[in-house]
Amino acid sequence: MKNFGYNQAVRVGDRIECSGQGGWNPETGEFYQDLDEQIDQAFKNVDINLRDAGGQGWSQVYKISSFHVPLDMEAAGAMIRNFAKWMPNHKPIWTAIGVAGLGGTTEMKVEIEVIAHDEQGAKAAKGGQ
Repeated sequence: MKNFGYNQAVRVGDRIECSGQGGWNPETGEFYQDLDEQIDQAFKNVDINLRDAGGQGWSQVYKISSFHVPLDMEAAGAMIRNFAKWMPNHKPIWTAIGVAGLGGTTEMKVEIEVIAHDEQGAKAAKGGQ
Protein backbone atom coordinates (compact mmCIF):
# COMPACT_ATOMS: atom_id res chain seq x y z
CA MET A 1 0.00 0.00 0.00
CA LYS A 2 1.18 3.49 -0.74
CA ASN A 3 2.40 5.66 2.10
CA PHE A 4 0.55 8.99 2.18
CA GLY A 5 2.26 10.24 5.33
CA TYR A 6 0.08 8.30 7.78
CA ASN A 7 -0.32 4.70 8.91
CA GLN A 8 -3.00 2.51 7.39
CA ALA A 9 -3.32 0.66 10.73
CA VAL A 10 -1.89 1.09 14.22
CA ARG A 11 -1.71 -1.10 17.29
CA VAL A 12 -2.49 0.43 20.69
CA GLY A 13 -2.12 -2.32 23.27
CA ASP A 14 -4.55 -5.08 22.36
CA ARG A 15 -6.44 -2.93 19.83
CA ILE A 16 -5.71 -2.47 16.15
CA GLU A 17 -7.36 0.48 14.45
CA CYS A 18 -7.44 0.50 10.68
CA SER A 19 -7.90 3.77 8.81
CA GLY A 20 -10.55 3.99 6.12
CA GLN A 21 -9.86 1.57 3.27
CA GLY A 22 -11.36 2.01 -0.16
CA GLY A 23 -11.76 -0.18 -3.18
CA TRP A 24 -8.43 0.60 -4.78
CA ASN A 25 -5.95 -1.83 -6.23
CA PRO A 26 -3.02 -1.88 -3.76
CA GLU A 27 -0.51 -2.31 -6.61
CA THR A 28 -1.69 0.52 -8.87
CA GLY A 29 -3.79 2.73 -6.57
CA GLU A 30 -6.55 2.73 -9.19
CA PHE A 31 -10.18 2.28 -8.16
CA TYR A 32 -12.30 -0.55 -9.42
CA GLN A 33 -15.27 0.88 -11.32
CA ASP A 34 -17.89 -1.68 -10.25
CA LEU A 35 -19.39 -1.07 -6.78
CA ASP A 36 -19.28 -4.77 -5.81
CA GLU A 37 -15.62 -4.95 -6.83
CA GLN A 38 -14.81 -1.79 -4.86
CA ILE A 39 -16.43 -3.17 -1.72
CA ASP A 40 -14.79 -6.59 -2.19
CA GLN A 41 -11.39 -4.91 -2.58
CA ALA A 42 -11.96 -2.61 0.41
CA PHE A 43 -12.50 -5.72 2.56
CA LYS A 44 -9.26 -7.22 1.18
CA ASN A 45 -7.40 -3.97 1.90
CA VAL A 46 -8.66 -3.96 5.50
CA ASP A 47 -7.44 -7.54 5.91
CA ILE A 48 -4.01 -6.68 4.49
CA ASN A 49 -3.59 -3.75 6.88
CA LEU A 50 -4.81 -5.61 9.97
CA ARG A 51 -2.26 -8.34 9.23
CA ASP A 52 0.48 -5.77 8.56
CA ALA A 53 -0.19 -4.44 12.09
CA GLY A 54 0.34 -7.94 13.50
CA GLY A 55 -3.30 -9.00 13.72
CA GLN A 56 -5.11 -12.02 12.34
CA GLY A 57 -7.45 -10.16 10.01
CA TRP A 58 -11.21 -9.91 10.03
CA SER A 59 -11.73 -12.60 12.69
CA GLN A 60 -10.68 -10.05 15.35
CA VAL A 61 -12.83 -7.13 14.15
CA TYR A 62 -15.51 -5.97 16.58
CA LYS A 63 -16.48 -2.55 15.15
CA ILE A 64 -17.03 -1.50 11.54
CA SER A 65 -17.83 1.97 10.22
CA SER A 66 -18.51 2.25 6.50
CA PHE A 67 -19.05 5.34 4.39
CA HIS A 68 -20.90 5.11 1.07
CA VAL A 69 -21.58 7.22 -2.04
CA PRO A 70 -24.50 6.53 -2.16
CA LEU A 71 -25.74 4.37 0.70
CA ASP A 72 -28.32 2.16 -1.01
CA MET A 73 -29.47 -1.46 -1.07
CA GLU A 74 -26.74 -2.44 -3.56
CA ALA A 75 -24.03 -1.15 -1.22
CA ALA A 76 -25.67 -2.71 1.85
CA GLY A 77 -26.03 -6.04 0.07
CA ALA A 78 -22.35 -6.09 -0.93
CA MET A 79 -21.33 -5.26 2.64
CA ILE A 80 -23.50 -8.03 4.10
CA ARG A 81 -22.18 -10.53 1.54
CA ASN A 82 -18.62 -9.67 2.59
CA PHE A 83 -19.50 -9.93 6.29
CA ALA A 84 -20.55 -13.55 5.66
CA LYS A 85 -17.37 -14.25 3.67
CA TRP A 86 -14.80 -12.59 5.96
CA MET A 87 -16.49 -13.11 9.36
CA PRO A 88 -18.50 -16.34 9.20
CA ASN A 89 -18.13 -17.03 12.94
CA HIS A 90 -18.91 -13.68 14.54
CA LYS A 91 -20.95 -10.53 14.03
CA PRO A 92 -19.32 -7.20 14.92
CA ILE A 93 -21.24 -3.96 15.32
CA TRP A 94 -21.67 -1.90 12.13
CA THR A 95 -22.51 1.70 11.37
CA ALA A 96 -23.15 2.61 7.71
CA ILE A 97 -23.14 6.28 6.74
CA GLY A 98 -24.12 7.87 3.43
CA VAL A 99 -21.84 10.75 2.41
CA ALA A 100 -21.57 13.21 -0.48
CA GLY A 101 -18.01 12.26 -1.40
CA LEU A 102 -14.89 10.33 -0.36
CA GLY A 103 -11.17 10.82 -0.78
CA GLY A 104 -11.45 13.88 -2.99
CA THR A 105 -12.39 11.81 -6.04
CA THR A 106 -15.65 10.85 -7.71
CA GLU A 107 -14.30 7.32 -8.28
CA MET A 108 -14.33 6.32 -4.59
CA LYS A 109 -17.69 4.81 -3.58
CA VAL A 110 -16.85 3.15 -0.24
CA GLU A 111 -14.51 3.55 2.71
CA ILE A 112 -14.33 1.00 5.52
CA GLU A 113 -12.77 1.68 8.93
CA VAL A 114 -12.46 -1.02 11.61
CA ILE A 115 -11.31 -1.69 15.16
CA ALA A 116 -10.02 -5.14 16.10
CA HIS A 117 -9.11 -6.80 19.40
CA ASP A 118 -5.85 -8.79 19.40
CA GLU A 119 -4.85 -9.85 22.91
CA GLN A 120 -2.30 -12.46 21.76
CA GLY A 121 -0.62 -10.06 19.36
CA ALA A 122 -0.34 -7.44 22.10
CA LYS A 123 1.47 -9.96 24.32
CA ALA A 124 3.85 -10.85 21.47
CA ALA A 125 4.49 -7.17 20.74
CA LYS A 126 5.49 -6.71 24.41
CA GLY A 127 8.04 -9.51 24.10
CA GLY A 128 5.87 -12.18 25.69
CA GLN A 129 5.32 -10.31 28.96
